[in-house]
Amino acid sequence: MARAWDRVTPASSLLLVLLPLLLAADEAAELESSSILARGTPPNPIVLPLLLSSVNSSAGPDRLRRRHLQSPAASARMGLYDGLLSNGYYTTRLWIGTPPQEFALIVDTGSSVTYVPCSNCDQCGDHQDPRFQPDLSSTYQPVKCNADCTCDEEMLQCTYERQYAEMSSSSGVLGEDIVSFGAESALLPQHAIFGCENSETGDIFSQHADGIMGLGHGQLSIVDQLVKKGVINDSFSLCYGGMDIGGGAMVLGGISPPPEMVFSHSDPDRSPYYNIELKELHVSGKPLHLNSRIFDRKHGTILDSGTTYAYLPEDAFKAFKDAIMSKVHLKQIPGPDPKYKDICFSDAGSDASHLSKIFPEVDMIFGNGQKLSLSPENYLFRHSKVRGAYCLGFFHNGQDATTLLGGIVVRNTLVTYDRQNQRVGFWKTNCSELWEKLDIQGAPSPAPSVSYSGPPIVELSPALSPSGMQNDVPPGQFQIGLINFDISLSVKYPDLVPHITELADLIAHELEVDAQQVHLVNLTSRGNATLVRCAIFPLGSDSISNRTAMSIISRLIEHRVRLPENFGSYKLIEWNVEPPSRRAWWLQHLLGLILGISVAVIVSISGFLLWYPRRSRSGALGTYRQVDAAVPEQELQTF
Repeated sequence: MARAWDRVTPASSLLLVLLPLLLAADEAAELESSSILARGTPPNPIVLPLLLSSVNSSAGPDRLRRRHLQSPAASARMGLYDGLLSNGYYTTRLWIGTPPQEFALIVDTGSSVTYVPCSNCDQCGDHQDPRFQPDLSSTYQPVKCNADCTCDEEMLQCTYERQYAEMSSSSGVLGEDIVSFGAESALLPQHAIFGCENSETGDIFSQHADGIMGLGHGQLSIVDQLVKKGVINDSFSLCYGGMDIGGGAMVLGGISPPPEMVFSHSDPDRSPYYNIELKELHVSGKPLHLNSRIFDRKHGTILDSGTTYAYLPEDAFKAFKDAIMSKVHLKQIPGPDPKYKDICFSDAGSDASHLSKIFPEVDMIFGNGQKLSLSPENYLFRHSKVRGAYCLGFFHNGQDATTLLGGIVVRNTLVTYDRQNQRVGFWKTNCSELWEKLDIQGAPSPAPSVSYSGPPIVELSPALSPSGMQNDVPPGQFQIGLINFDISLSVKYPDLVPHITELADLIAHELEVDAQQVHLVNLTSRGNATLVRCAIFPLGSDSISNRTAMSIISRLIEHRVRLPENFGSYKLIEWNVEPPSRRAWWLQHLLGLILGISVAVIVSISGFLLWYPRRSRSGALGTYRQVDAAVPEQELQTF
């Protein structure tokens, strides 16, 4: 196997060495249709944030002065919980079924089917979340065998099969269920077809993520399905974070491109993958001396979000490498993996923002003459074993003449796949701040690494109205009357006890709720740490709104609760929610009841202490007589 393919990530779906064979199989397996799908022009896109680092929720004056992209206010916001170079992919969160079951899916423009492990899978790995259980979803339906799909042996249900570049595979049956895009989406949950895996091999079996979210062309693509329903425009965008800070977003649906965005034509008939018309590469403003058609050979230049690095035809790679090395005057060192002869440079410094002073700028020139400038973070990756060292993230593609551009090339770049107009747009920006440029509010969904116990939370998943803090919940869905969470503070129990009231106030402030809503239910000593159980109650109503609940949970999970140093650091151990109940009401008013009873007891005791001495003194002036005692009558005294 060529070295280039050893570098392809588990999510990559571009088997360029065997691509001609895969293209034919891909079309047959995906219920492809030659007819053009009906395309509506709905107003609301779905926005799924891909967050590598916590986003500051504060909105100061600077934020209000920033120029915003024009985009509908409603959005679905979900977190990104992996890294491009640490894991080789980005993941986002989707919920499938009723009640919804949550999954971490690799965002992949090179794949056209969305799939998750099925509960009856005997050959599936141990992934991030529990497997999908069709029997627990009241809305799940198998896709019955028909003339447009490949059927199982019993000719009862449609099947799918995918094979990947690193010789891994996924196969299973097709099902239809409700797919939810997050709590911040104005788009209601939609019925969609997806793959329910019954077999995995290779890296698909061993990867941490649950499955794939297919964004490519094809009738099974989640984008194509939503477009066909007329609920989004035929467009989506990705924005990957930078080398250090991270952050970004995925937008399903159209946005108004910024004036600075540059475009390249994308021919959907050339292949099922997204391609661009790359004509030239410039290094430090000078073009590489290459054949003008070198980037247009075989399958052209392909964008694949599931691939980590970039792969050039051999002649182009050699010219590019030589041009970079001629401009960089640093010592070369071996790469982090002895299996590869990486091109690495030492003593470049740890601050990635200063790399442009050492490494040259690279320009991609498109067929229409427009130019996209790449900063060093778009063609370098950090050396994992030597501090301040960086390696070239471009490699030659062996004997294959196709150019493949992975996620490294578009870090801190908003990439819009404008399928409706057959073009791809690029805009250099700080992807970690993209939400502010899009003027999108709300918090990301909870990360899967924290334990959750409790009933299925339908209200936290499907899209509800973004206007106001409404408590209205559709019939049959779960209402939130109480949020419980356990946190571990790295401070000893005796040191924490005197500051309990202060801690409750700080938690209320950081979660942006009223202090009356926060109750510290229990404190337990755990060696040098203290386990604190907290409860958040509604304020002035029987339930907590969807937005408030999502904001509270996401702030806890993303460690956006900032406590003073004397409280140490905190770790979220577990969280759960409960429906409104009488028990919740009693707990919510427990403090008031205790204070009321205490006041009544104090008043009673005080009254008794005042009454008893007076009663004793009056008894001392005369002897006590029973009511029916025989005593002589006393005459009235005259004055």
